[in-house]
Amino acid sequence: MNSPTLQSHHTGTNGAETSVQIPKIFEQQKAFHPQIANTTAKERIQKLKQLHKAIEANRDAIYRALNADFRKSEAETDLTEIMQVVGEIRYAIRHLKKWLKPHRVSPTLVALTTRSWIRYEPRGVVLVISPWNYPFNLTLGPVVSAIAAGNCIMVKPSEFTPQTNAVVRKILGEVFPENEIAVIEGDATIATELLKLPFDHIFFTGNPNVGKIVMKAASENLASVTLELGGKSPVIIDESANINDAAKKVVWGKYLNMGQTCVAPDYVLVNSKVFPEFLEKVQHYIAKLYGETEAERKANNSYPRVISQRHHERLVELIRDAVENGATLAAGGQSDAAEKYISPTVLTDVSPDSRVMQEEIFGPVLPILSFDHLEAATATIAKLEKPLALYIFSRNRKNTDYFLNQTTSGGTCINDVALQFSHLNLPFGGVNHSGIGSSHGFFGFKAFSHGRAVLKHFSNTPITLLFPPYTGTVKKLIRLVEKVL
Repeated sequence: MNSPTLQSHHTGTNGAETSVQIPKIFEQQKAFHPQIANTTAKERIQKLKQLHKAIEANRDAIYRALNADFRKSEAETDLTEIMQVVGEIRYAIRHLKKWLKPHRVSPTLVALTTRSWIRYEPRGVVLVISPWNYPFNLTLGPVVSAIAAGNCIMVKPSEFTPQTNAVVRKILGEVFPENEIAVIEGDATIATELLKLPFDHIFFTGNPNVGKIVMKAASENLASVTLELGGKSPVIIDESANINDAAKKVVWGKYLNMGQTCVAPDYVLVNSKVFPEFLEKVQHYIAKLYGETEAERKANNSYPRVISQRHHERLVELIRDAVENGATLAAGGQSDAAEKYISPTVLTDVSPDSRVMQEEIFGPVLPILSFDHLEAATATIAKLEKPLALYIFSRNRKNTDYFLNQTTSGGTCINDVALQFSHLNLPFGGVNHSGIGSSHGFFGFKAFSHGRAVLKHFSNTPITLLFPPYTGTVKKLIRLVEKVL
């Protein structure tokens, strides 16, 4: 795929001009930011309302773009792209006045005669680097948070979704001037140019390997980062679970967007007592949701396509490697390179040494493994990096608590999948290899804000009693304060 050339809302540049144009836009935003840094909640809310209006006016164009980029249906576009962004906008509109109010904190003993608060201020000029798998949602979601926090924003979307990028650029251009929000398109060389600039914050969504590159580049300017990464998110199903419900939800969560979802179930660990029933139900729901025959699944408009030939080849190789290492194809396995299609695939008897159990799959391939004891399930999870999500299906409180206490993940969902992503009162983010920082709702606003500590004293504070010279009395006072803190 040819990468789009660098563009802004109103102008485009060729490759030779790139190194000049990007710093120029950055400097324009840096100069403009003081004008919006102290905008009121009312003014920011108005901007968010205008953005919502522009999204609605361009809804048909969004449908066409996502269908062109990887055959996403209108219903799935509404559910996983537009609804998520609109939800962020409405949530910010409802809560922004509260977020911007100074947050009072109680005084401590050494500051009894003071008043203190935290005020959230914009970071400044920020960079949002978004991925291809949900190019509308994962681009505009962070942008909404950055707008609410009062920042200027440079947006670098993925070069693999040019049609969606064009619509995003159009929508933002209808509301914001380029010196407030600019969309910069291009390949990895453009991202490299952007990362050389001294942004005040970088918000990156993508894979851990690129996340390390972003973090290293940010360190050169001591810029703060939010890294929304990924990993192998496991599902644990014990013998007490509602097997029919678990299978239905796992199939939906796994094959949504053809498995190209950061919080998709990556593999399943099922108690051996209910393994046959779960496998049968998974096969049943693949047929029910996507078609009973291969021809029906391939023609199903609710089943998108793999984003690129390279990604398709990688997934085909994962399946081949698993089978060569002893795995059984319990469903699917068919592929069509010309259409970038892979059938909903289920693997059993999977070797832990196969690539499908070592790498994040990020596609419609589901390994299902069995376990006899709870310890065996958590031991399997512990061998891999800390995941972005963990899914537990159980009606046994003791088992659920055990799984929670013996594992670590960015988020956990009990008796459902992926729902935690849409819950705006919860922070969304990973831990270590699966991410740094969090987003959504207030947590997204906070990511793009600096929590400034302010202390005001209105009379002599007791701390003056502890000033030099350090006489015997002062030393005793210091020890006394230490005891009562």
